[in-house]
Amino acid sequence: MSGAAWTSRLAGRGGQTLVEFCVVTLLTVVAALFVVEMGRMLLVYTTIANSARAGLRYATVHGSTRSAGTTIDSASGPGGNPAQVLTVVKNFASAGLLTTSRLVVNVTYPGGSNAPGQSVNITVVYPYDPLTTYFSKTLRLGSATQGIIVF
Repeated sequence: MSGAAWTSRLAGRGGQTLVEFCVVTLLTVVAALFVVEMGRMLLVYTTIANSARAGLRYATVHGSTRSAGTTIDSASGPGGNPAQVLTVVKNFASAGLLTTSRLVVNVTYPGGSNAPGQSVNITVVYPYDPLTTYFSKTLRLGSATQGIIVF
């Protein structure tokens, strides 16, 4: 086959290359957005879970053996949602760049007291805002943790 015939035969393939490039580019962009969105969602979830654990740690260590009051070293509980525990949870969540006003924190003492040996439950829920509109705006990420008061 001569050079001119070979060139004219390849000239008709320019459209195929353009279509293949568009398809591959679209799939690459979708995959990249998926990876970014899942990474961001995982970051938000771990921040919520770790803030619940930090609040639980504070609640289990600051039981009824501490003096009553509103300072950081005061006893937590036994009423629902003690201010000290809420402050610890929100401070930890704000370090993870979450909007603390949107956090829903629920602290309960199932035994009715914050005495050593009693349990404490903490639930933290956060409405997730996706970067892309693939996920619904009502997706809520949450974490629940339970522990025994030791002091």
